Amino acid sequence: MTATTALLLTAPAAAPLAMAAGYTLTGFVRHELPRGLQAVRRTQESPPPRARRTAVLTPAGVASLPERKEVAAASPPGTPAVSSPARARHPSDWAALASPTVILTCAALLASERVDGGWVSAYSGLLRADALTVWMLLVVGAVAFIACASAPAHLAAERAAGNATAWTMWRYHMLVQTFLGAMCLAVVSANLGVLWVAIEATTVVTAFLVGHRRTRTSVEAAWKYVVICSAGIALAFLGTVLLYDAARQAGIAEAWALDWPTLVAQADRLDPAVTRLGISLVVLGYGAKAGLVPLHAWLPDAHSQAPAPVSALMSGVLLSVAFAAILRYRVIADAALGPDFTRVLLVGIALLTLTLAAGLLLAQRDYKRMLAYSSMEHMSLIALAAAIGSPLALSAALLHIAGHGLAKATAFCASGQILHLRGTTKIGRVRGLLAQSPWLGALFGLAVVALLGFPPFSLFASELGIARAGFAAGAGLKWATATALLLVLVAFAALATRTARMLLGPAEATGESPSALWPLAAGLAACAALGIATGPLGDLLTQAAAVLERP
Repeated sequence: MTATTALLLTAPAAAPLAMAAGYTLTGFVRHELPRGLQAVRRTQESPPPRARRTAVLTPAGVASLPERKEVAAASPPGTPAVSSPARARHPSDWAALASPTVILTCAALLASERVDGGWVSAYSGLLRADALTVWMLLVVGAVAFIACASAPAHLAAERAAGNATAWTMWRYHMLVQTFLGAMCLAVVSANLGVLWVAIEATTVVTAFLVGHRRTRTSVEAAWKYVVICSAGIALAFLGTVLLYDAARQAGIAEAWALDWPTLVAQADRLDPAVTRLGISLVVLGYGAKAGLVPLHAWLPDAHSQAPAPVSALMSGVLLSVAFAAILRYRVIADAALGPDFTRVLLVGIALLTLTLAAGLLLAQRDYKRMLAYSSMEHMSLIALAAAIGSPLALSAALLHIAGHGLAKATAFCASGQILHLRGTTKIGRVRGLLAQSPWLGALFGLAVVALLGFPPFSLFASELGIARAGFAAGAGLKWATATALLLVLVAFAALATRTARMLLGPAEATGESPSALWPLAAGLAACAALGIATGPLGDLLTQAAAVLERP
């Protein structure tokens, strides 16, 4: 292990965690504490200060708190409390971009110098990077860059609307950075136990982010998320324990009984019955985090209530990181049990999830929940590609993960700006978005077009690849692929119809902030570029798919 290798493997998780610690310490040093801690500190240090009139920034200037109510009453619904959200942005909001930059840099260096068709490891094999690891790090870094670049405009609007305090902003940044660190740790870990811990950490952290605004609906969604995902992660833990037991019974040393490369190399020695049960529990458990049936019910509530950049991260990469864990376990299962077991399991889950998502999209009236059900649709397509298991299908699945992450991050961040603009998430109450805010409407519309699988976006190429691989496989997979395509057409019609209702119609034009829109444009440009030509990423994609091929 060289120092450079250790640094490149450690930095993607360490940098966000260091940023989280920095945000926390800064909040305490600046005395921007929660109200309870502020009261305790004032009681200990000095007598309570005299009552002061709280000043707020209004379109007319500075007003006291009683005057703020008058301003709010005089303003039409959806009008922000400041004339320009940019005035309320803090430089600390932009500092969050350091973590995605570090993640992307480390992934690029690993891809260009370290992996090259093989793998590198550090800390006695605890951390490991192969082509699949690098691909997932690139996806996490790219989606995180879009979400963190969109956060300043979102947080400025929250401050302007009076929905946030200084402490809640510091807490938001701390939790988001911890979230990124946990996802990166899950990606670079070679130990299946550490992988479980990292994915469990994402559940704990994102639960607080889902309930960030502390409304009744958001808190209810957070509890629902915790209960369902905890049940799923408990199943994954039990499956991991069973696999550990099978490895120990096969004579694998205790220190290596959960090491992924070791388990893949010696999978033929594992007890088939125990392995079959363990893999089933793992697929169901991590499938809960990936939004797959049967433990999927948390997803639309959590994604609709979380802040828009957080929804972008959850839908864009958290689901994919959880499914990447399933892909790792699938390699072990296929080596130990043969391909038929995971194929039947994943095909069944994929079709059930796709059927449910398509049906619920037809009845959907909330655009954030609409995007959440669209995530279920795309994760089911990835599961179908994993079930097919051919090199073309696996390459298409990984390309789909990247394209879906970029397009969905753009769509969710745009939905947050639509919410601030219109003050509602109801599709029926949003009309004439293109007329009122042309750039925002166009970017949201193009993001949905990308999710629908139109060229030149990469989802067109990945869905075409999945269809080709499915029809080139056995008869059973041909029928499964045909059924999936019919269900995709139903979801296509539902998404297209509801998005058209939001975009079209007359409305009065309003001003737009370029600084709030450039991250969305960058995400769509990256998704389109990936669809036109993978360029230097083509070899990496092929190598990443080879990592997942059956041994």
